[in-house]
Amino acid sequence: MDETTLHALGRSQYVADLPLPPGCLHASPVLAPLAHARIDSIDASAALALPGVKAVLSAADIRGENQIGVVFADEPLLAAGEVHYAGQVLALVVAESADIARHAASLLQLNLTPLPHTLDPRQAQQAGALFGKPRRFSCGDVDAAFAECAWQAGGRIDIGGQEQLYLETQAALAIPRDDGSMLVHATSQSPSATQEGIARVLGLAVHQVEVDVKRLGGGFGGKESQATPWAAMAALAAQHCGAPVQLVLRRDEDLRATGKRHPYSVDYHIGILADGRIHAYSVDLYQNAGAFTDLSLAILERSLFHASGAYHIANLRAQAWSCRTHLPPFTAMRGFGGPQAMLALEAAIGHVSRISGIAASEIQARSLLSEGDHLPYGQPALRSRARDCWQQASERYQLSQRQQQVAEFNASQSLYKKGLANMPICFGISFTHMPLNQGSALLHVYGDGSVGFSTGGVEMGQGVGRKLQLVVAEALGLPAELIRVESNNTTRVANVSPTAASVTTDINGKALQQACEILKQRLLPLAAQQLGCDPALVRLTAGCVHIGTQASPLSWAQLVAMAREQRISLSAQAHYATPDIHFDRNTEHGQPFAYHVYGCAIIEATLDLLRGTYHIDRADIVHDAGRSLDLHIDLGQVEGGLVQGLGWLTSEELVFDAGGVLRSNSLANYKLPDIHAMPQIHVEFLPQADEPNGLMLSKAVGEPPLMYAIGAYSALQQALHAARPAQLAALDAPLTPERMLLALYNDFA
Repeated sequence: MDETTLHALGRSQYVADLPLPPGCLHASPVLAPLAHARIDSIDASAALALPGVKAVLSAADIRGENQIGVVFADEPLLAAGEVHYAGQVLALVVAESADIARHAASLLQLNLTPLPHTLDPRQAQQAGALFGKPRRFSCGDVDAAFAECAWQAGGRIDIGGQEQLYLETQAALAIPRDDGSMLVHATSQSPSATQEGIARVLGLAVHQVEVDVKRLGGGFGGKESQATPWAAMAALAAQHCGAPVQLVLRRDEDLRATGKRHPYSVDYHIGILADGRIHAYSVDLYQNAGAFTDLSLAILERSLFHASGAYHIANLRAQAWSCRTHLPPFTAMRGFGGPQAMLALEAAIGHVSRISGIAASEIQARSLLSEGDHLPYGQPALRSRARDCWQQASERYQLSQRQQQVAEFNASQSLYKKGLANMPICFGISFTHMPLNQGSALLHVYGDGSVGFSTGGVEMGQGVGRKLQLVVAEALGLPAELIRVESNNTTRVANVSPTAASVTTDINGKALQQACEILKQRLLPLAAQQLGCDPALVRLTAGCVHIGTQASPLSWAQLVAMAREQRISLSAQAHYATPDIHFDRNTEHGQPFAYHVYGCAIIEATLDLLRGTYHIDRADIVHDAGRSLDLHIDLGQVEGGLVQGLGWLTSEELVFDAGGVLRSNSLANYKLPDIHAMPQIHVEFLPQADEPNGLMLSKAVGEPPLMYAIGAYSALQQALHAARPAQLAALDAPLTPERMLLALYNDFA
């Protein structure tokens, strides 16, 4: 039964749904209440005296290394000596039930001495509290170019973070085995990284840890690096107690203890020529990385890669700092640093548009990438479809006519104003850390002709399993119901890259294609021998063997049975590494992406001038998906990405108090967009857009659509400017109704 049907029937099992082994214990974390403090002592006596409590574990109970850092070894599993953010795990309580464990956790006496803390990335940068070195991408002569510009605009924009808010919270079930090894069912986008992290903490070799991931109830990047600590804690408790242990975070614990999309503080300076083309752009990005490195340096790099958005900017300087603060380590989220950089650029375009009087859409259209234009890091835009998407969106959705309608509406209305904004996208597809651009697949054909396969791709609602199933169905000429997608398991497919960066279907699908070809190289000569024909004429189609276009009497099942009788292997393993990509961090130049995804959205919004409330009325999109493997999946990804981006830029406001404690810590005060906030969404896929470097000529679809939502930010800024023409500078994001109301009436403050 396929994933969609299981979801619809409510039969999909997640980690918290797995049947618990006999004697299973439960773990609950003890979270630090302060952003920065010295740990003087932790008194667990009251907790240990509670009936049903089996252990209270601290850093001293770790047999291996108290370390889960992904890039650098700078992040302890359990705090030792010092607290670095509110929500950091101080200890782990293990008990006979989850209720007892949580109650016991509340009984621990924490003796902490507060220490000075920093929450602002600019302050951290000034103090030299940085991760890694500052990075700089540049091209042309920026300073000379500014002198040639007809109009310039500069300013600052602070961009808020975003909670991934996956439906399934972080969870793990660890089961110790009789030989000292450990099986862990984890909610991880990166099973191999989780496997390695657990092994490090337990003091085991990696082969002694098996991580199994069937599916995730959402991830969005929040379970890439940050699933590892919870799996490692469950495994630590299981090792210590010699019994299975389940750990499932409550929503409030998950919100307080896990990282989110990085907030950025940005200084921008943009200059345009008299014809409206962007001629010079300078941007300084201050990334709030939180307390530990996590994936911040890779995310910062991705921001630099997308500093020029979908435009050809001949003179650009982008500088970036990853700043250490006393907040939870910010981490991967859909877009991975790209959205923040692209929002800053669009805010700058809007600002210079309001100063110059040239419509933002004119500046955008005249500056779009053309075929062969070089991006600031040196890669040429090949098969560039930025202008095609813009033109098709403008024609399909009647851009000129609607611009006129918006102008007429604004001229006739005193209580409401509208904005209409375009958002072109260009998003590179590959991991920018080159070693991650590899995928593996293991394929088994069973005696009855049914097929099962394993890859490194984790299903988290994005449909990767279905797409990979289609790859096998196409390659072997079989109906999908004969093909089973196995769970992601580190003993079947090892050393896998994370399910992230929108490349999972590409790299694992191409490995699957290779595995299918290996199998066919064994089977097709056997079929040709049986049928007495040239092996080059043999095809597998619709569950039968064909000679050219004609069906033969030999079925797939019969061919498999023959192969088994003749001792021909019916299993195949293959590995794929993305070719022709490279990047030199010494020169900040190279070709880091296999290809780029393009698209254009036109977004219309209406602002209530009395209340500061608004509605995103329409989102009209032309998206470049190459030759789509499954239009239904791709449509869902485009619509879902847009909606998630709308939440980031409108209602989802992360609020930390002056002490660094998260106050938007529940679904009551962290405001997701609901169905009533949704615009009308129309999506057209760009025709005749085959991508030779993509899987079966398709393109990745996971992350790029989120950036379309930046058009809503621009549309709301336009509506505000129509009401208050003196309001020129870019507003901070998210544009909550409160922020819009203050902007409307800031002259009364």
